[in-house]
Amino acid sequence: MKKIILTGDRPTGRLHLGHYVGSLKRRVELQNSGEYDEIYIMIADAQALTDNMENPEKVRQNIIEVALDYLACGLDPKKSVMFIQSQIPELCEMSFYYMNLVTVARLKRNPTVKTEIQMRNFEERIPVGFFTYPISQAADITAFKATTVPVGEDQAPMIEQTREIVHRFNYVYGETLVEPNILLPENQACMRLPGTDGKAKMSKSLGNCIYLSDTSEEVKKKVMSMYTDPTHLKVEDPGHLEGNTVFTYLDAFSKDEYFEKYLPEYKNLDELKAHYVRGGLGDVKVKKFLNNVLEEVLKPIRERRIEFSKDIPSIYKMLEDGSKIAKSKAEKTLAEMKNAMKINYFEDKDLIENQSKKFNGN
Repeated sequence: MKKIILTGDRPTGRLHLGHYVGSLKRRVELQNSGEYDEIYIMIADAQALTDNMENPEKVRQNIIEVALDYLACGLDPKKSVMFIQSQIPELCEMSFYYMNLVTVARLKRNPTVKTEIQMRNFEERIPVGFFTYPISQAADITAFKATTVPVGEDQAPMIEQTREIVHRFNYVYGETLVEPNILLPENQACMRLPGTDGKAKMSKSLGNCIYLSDTSEEVKKKVMSMYTDPTHLKVEDPGHLEGNTVFTYLDAFSKDEYFEKYLPEYKNLDELKAHYVRGGLGDVKVKKFLNNVLEEVLKPIRERRIEFSKDIPSIYKMLEDGSKIAKSKAEKTLAEMKNAMKINYFEDKDLIENQSKKFNGN
């Protein structure tokens, strides 16, 4: 069996550090590993419209922002197929068939859906499209027969629901679809990077993001205002690491070589943490170090993004070409599904012949 990756993002804004550590960085590593036969990266504009239906221009404008972030981080159209979800109509048809395999009660139990509904204060006003997006996501994954889906921890319930749909489809109609496996970040701190305000999730809607395209001045301003330890009022006070956003970011991004370059009095992060915990180390000093660390990560991304942005037409052409490749793959999978479901009427020559014999007595 081929090893195939499918992953993507909703184009509701520029991508941020949470996207980078949660999935983007890993995608690039997997792309360059040579271990996978096919890699599909989807810009999920149709899913973005489920809660932005009255603001399609927002989604439209952010297609290019996401594509620029992809390229700037190292995704390569020669190795990965980057495409736009809405340009693959087969995904909608697959979603429609999958709806018959999932109950309303099961969708309501999906932890990711429940959390998103609460965040948006939808309550009973939830759009049906948003409520059923786990089914849409299952179509996205299975259309390409993905064996691996690299995502953040918060997406685990979605992958599990996809596996349930695949299992149910194969049980009812015969072995047709492939059950995907989730691939989580290896670094625990990258599972779910908190926002700069210390809230559990970095989110565009909460305004607590550091974007991959932020200028060095913007990054510095956000880092220096980061949530730390509210009990660490004086430099000499003992500090706490748990819930301290600055140290969570250092867990995700720092390397020993950065200490030699920017903070040579410490060998590594463990020494810095120990000093902070026993007291005598101020938050400002730690934040300045984090700012240098993030600049090491973001500067090359920022510079590549600027270069790619000089030829926007070529990026749209890349997405158009990728969408054609993705559509061809999805068409093949849908045909196999319709064959299994026995709704391939015009391709089934035996059906036509047998019905002719039935009605004409031949």
